[in-house]
This record gives sequence, structure tokens and C-alpha cells, in this order.
Amino acid sequence: MSRPDTPLLNTVAGPADLKRLDDRQLRRLAQELRAEVISAVSETGGHLGSSLGVVELTVALHAVFNTPMDKLIWDVGHQCYPHKVLTGRRDRIRTLRKKDGLSGFTKRDESEYDPFGAAHSSTSISAALGFTIGRDMGQATGDAIAVIGDGAISAGMAYEALNNAGAEGRRLFVILNDNEMSIAPPVGAMSKYLSQLYANEPLARMKSLAEGFEAALPSPMREGARRARQLVTGLPGAGTLFEELGFDYVGPIDGHDMDQLLPVLRAARAKATGPVLIHCCTVKGKGYVPAEASADKYHGVSSFDIGTGTQAKAKPGAPSYTSVFGTALTEEAARDPRVVAVTAAMPSGTGVNIMADRFPARVFDVGIAEQHGVTFAAGMAASGLRPFCAIYSTFLQRGYDQVVHDVALQGLPVRFAIDRAGLVGADGATHAGAFDVAYLSNLPGLTVMAAADEAELVHMVATAVAHDSGPIAFRFPRGAGTGVALPERGTPLAIGKGRMIRHGEDVAILSLGAHLGECLIAAEALEAEGIGVSVADARFAKPLDIELLLDLARSHRALITVEQGARGGFGAMVLHELAAHGVFDRGLAVRTLTLPDRFIPQAAPAEMYADAGLTAADIADSVRGALRPRGHVVSLKTVS
Repeated sequence: MSRPDTPLLNTVAGPADLKRLDDRQLRRLAQELRAEVISAVSETGGHLGSSLGVVELTVALHAVFNTPMDKLIWDVGHQCYPHKVLTGRRDRIRTLRKKDGLSGFTKRDESEYDPFGAAHSSTSISAALGFTIGRDMGQATGDAIAVIGDGAISAGMAYEALNNAGAEGRRLFVILNDNEMSIAPPVGAMSKYLSQLYANEPLARMKSLAEGFEAALPSPMREGARRARQLVTGLPGAGTLFEELGFDYVGPIDGHDMDQLLPVLRAARAKATGPVLIHCCTVKGKGYVPAEASADKYHGVSSFDIGTGTQAKAKPGAPSYTSVFGTALTEEAARDPRVVAVTAAMPSGTGVNIMADRFPARVFDVGIAEQHGVTFAAGMAASGLRPFCAIYSTFLQRGYDQVVHDVALQGLPVRFAIDRAGLVGADGATHAGAFDVAYLSNLPGLTVMAAADEAELVHMVATAVAHDSGPIAFRFPRGAGTGVALPERGTPLAIGKGRMIRHGEDVAILSLGAHLGECLIAAEALEAEGIGVSVADARFAKPLDIELLLDLARSHRALITVEQGARGGFGAMVLHELAAHGVFDRGLAVRTLTLPDRFIPQAAPAEMYADAGLTAADIADSVRGALRPRGHVVSLKTVS
């Protein structure tokens, strides 16, 4: 694949090299940088649209500020590919999101130019204020600059930080990257407010605004500039929302026009004494026609052909778990008008877009606001509706207090559909669904299920619809299913009842969730060695199938639990029950296979599970190890 011609970019080893370039050269550098990002992501896949939207902004920030002494903090961090190219990582940019390669997000241990790691949204202003306090208390750090999108700024945490920063009154820079597009079109009053500002963007081209604050202007011009800014915001006679929070507001400005960006950033850096918010309007996918024309602006792409924009397609096979969930939920909604769905800015990511296409009035996208989404669903459940709160495992963590206080404590029947359970591949540790079984199973009255395959997922959707006695959750992984036949309609499962998959006399493997296939492969290998293996699908982490568990413990020499989650989850629940029933008094050999007590770095999912010690071979080795202490040989064929 041919690489773009980038003679100016070739002379840039780091941000210091930008200081020697004039404004005309910086404009050219931005063009070359955009071509380099397109070329790299065409090979690796990744978050293209958001990165293309901040190319000029990235160049301008590194040219004006003194990174890494000044701390440039990218909210979410999925738009940081141009930043990585400019900060000494260009030679590794084509390892993006691969095993042992560059992270798709900012990462502290990857570069001194990544002062704060990210991958979840709306954290940047809080972190930037922390650096600001550190600077003012004598730590060796310069200015802090938070770059946050109009979608991410819709989250409550961002407002908490803005309020705190405004009250502190310290010198701090917030760049609002307003592209009117987060992952899905932003929703809510804040997006409408920013859209109104965006609609008046031509006024932002006024020279007085592009050069800085009103205070820097001669007195006769100062009042005119103030009036002009009020016209821009649509709030004559009042300041902007950001000014009411204590920020000096500059903008809106064109985030792709270096003739606006550079003077504004330079003026802000030279004259700011307190918190400043610079409102930049950008286009997601800017400069690459297929991305600009795409509905999602190429937010997340696989490798693609640069000329046509055509993305590489996976080989046809089993449907994804996400699509199976979305279809099953839609069918249940067709039969029950009380079924509604809530998502936090991820309608297509969670599959509820399928229901939205058919029942748009019953699907609610609350924006990047998981806390609100959970309590919103709780309110709907209290009203008599049957809400499904569809959120990735890693993002549901952000609404945990609401799950505890607003759902579990009140016993409200909110249905949690937990996508991206387990290890997820290229997004790495930040997006791993490692903790949900543990953090949900310890809540009184909360039923927790895990789907072993896509047919089980259909049944679990039906189970959740029928479960009105309290909250219920079901988890399923990212990616394609196993290819099993799907039922025409889901059948509600008996709460707290697992199923036997195969019978053997020596050791029992009790699996929870989508690792059942690996357990069956391990069982086949062990059977070939003469070790009889039973395999059961627990289905429920809570309540456990005590009858099944005790039967397995009584009739086998060893018991192995397997799950795609962290310690303290399903295996811990099993251990508690076995201990409570005195099973260990009889000397049963037990092993609990979980994710290790460390974060697993990015790689293909299979590579990540190998790193975690959860392959079929690992399961088989654990079985052999469990048998050895009891005095049993590994191969039982030799036993007379």
C-alpha cells in the first residue's frame, strides 16, 4: 500500500519542531498529518472520524503550548491519533490497537505526552483541574489544556468539573470540540444549545473575536465585541452558560481554520489569568470524503480502501451477539407495549437501534450519562414499564451507585443488558467487561445471568421481560456468536437453574457465560486421556443453582469453575456456597478460573484470553492439577 507524500511531516520528530514553522507551514503540516492518519488507519482500523476532526487543532495546540510541560489532556482519547504522530510515535502508528502496539487511547506509560490516560468520556476537565492545582502548589507542571467534545460535555461529571474550575478561578484551558456528533448524534438540551451557537458561526470570524478577549481590545471596540459575542451566543444581555460558571468564553471559532485557531490560542495563552473555554466548531471526518458523508462519520472503522472508503468485511458467519439481542428485544417489544429501552449514547453499539427503527417512541438515548440512564430506567420501572437498560459492562461501572441505591435497594425490575462482557480486543483494558459479575452479584435481590451462546441470549431476553420481582441482568460478549440455531421465540428460564451439557465421572467443569465452548474443547482433550469430565452451564451467577452445584461436588473428585470475569465474581459465589454447605470438610478439590488480578493489554480476544490463562489448554491443565494433590495420576487409563 502506497504511503502519502509528507515532506514537512518527515521533519517533525516532536512538538518542539513545530516551533520553527511559520503559520503557512503549519497549515501544510496539518494537510500532511491528515493524509498520514488516513493512511495509517486504513491499515489498522480504529477511531478515524474523531481523529480527522481535530487535525488542525492538534497542530495548533502543540505549536502554541509547551508540551509535555504543559499538559494536553484529550477527553476519551479516541481522537488522539494525530497527537500520537506528532509526539514521537509516528514510527509505531501502524501498530495502533494491535498486540504490543500503540493504544487506541491516551496512555500514561506509553508517552510523556500522554499525561492522563483515558478511554471513558468526560474526565478531562477534572484531571486538568487536578494538574492546575498541582502547578499552583509548586509541582513541576505547566498549563493544563482539556480537549472535550460536545457529546462528552453532556455528562454530569463534566459539569461538576466546570463548576469546580469556575469557582477556583485558576488559569486553566478547556477546548470545546463541537462537531455536533459524538458516537451517535448527541441528544439533549446541551447539544441544542451548542447547535444554536454553531448556526451563527460566521459571526465568529469577526477579527475582534478571533484575536482574543474583549479586555485586550481598545476601549471603543471592547463594547462592540461584547455585543457581538452575545449575538453569537444568542443570549443578548447575558453571558454564555460557561461564563455563568466562571469561565472566560471565546468563540465559536472554526476549528479547521489555522488563521483563527493560532491567534486565539496564542492570545489565550498570553493573557489568561483564570479559566478559559475556547469553543471550536469542527467537522468529524474532516478532509476525507467517505467519512464526511457517512452517517457515523467513520467513528470506528475496520481497515479500508483509501480510494473508495470501502471497509474490510468479516467473513460471513454467525450473527453478532449484539444484533441477536437487538432483534430479540424488538420481538419482545412487539408483544409487550410496556417494554422500553434506554441507552447511553450507544444505540447501534448495544443493538437497541434495531428496536428504535420499529418503535422509535419507546427507545431513549440519554447521551453520555450512564448515571442518569440507570435512574431514569428505575423511574420507568416504578411506573409499571419494563425497561431494558442496555449499557456496555465497562460503562455500567459509571452508574454503579445508581444500580445500588436507585434500583437494587428499591427492588425495581430494571433489566440490565450488558454488552461487551469479558475481554474485547483492540480497545484493550479500558473497555474490558471484567467486573460486572462481581459488582452485581454482591447486591441483594439482583439476578445475574450470562449467555453461553446466542440462543441462550434469546432465552435470557425473554426471562428478563417476564421477571417483575426485582432487577435482573444478563451479560454477553462482543463479536459473532457460535453459530447455534436460534429459537423462533425465547422461553423464560427457571430462575437460578443451570443445565448439564455432558456427563463424566471424574471432574466437573462448571462454566458461566460464553467460555462454555472452551470448556467443551478441554473436556474432549481430557476424555482422550481417560479423564471423565462433566460440563455444566450455570446460566446464573446469582442465584446459584445450589442443587446442581452440590450434585457436582458430591459426584466428582474435583470441581473447576470458569468465567470471563475478574476474581470475586462467579467463582467466589461458588466458593461461598460450597463452604456454607460443608463441602470442603470432605476435601473436594476446587479451582476457580477467572481473569488474573491484573489488566490485560490490547490484542485479539483470543490472544488476550491466552494471556489471561483461560484457553482450553489452560482449563485442561487446571483439571490435571486439581487431580494430582488427591493422589490421582493424570491419565486414568493406567488405573486398574
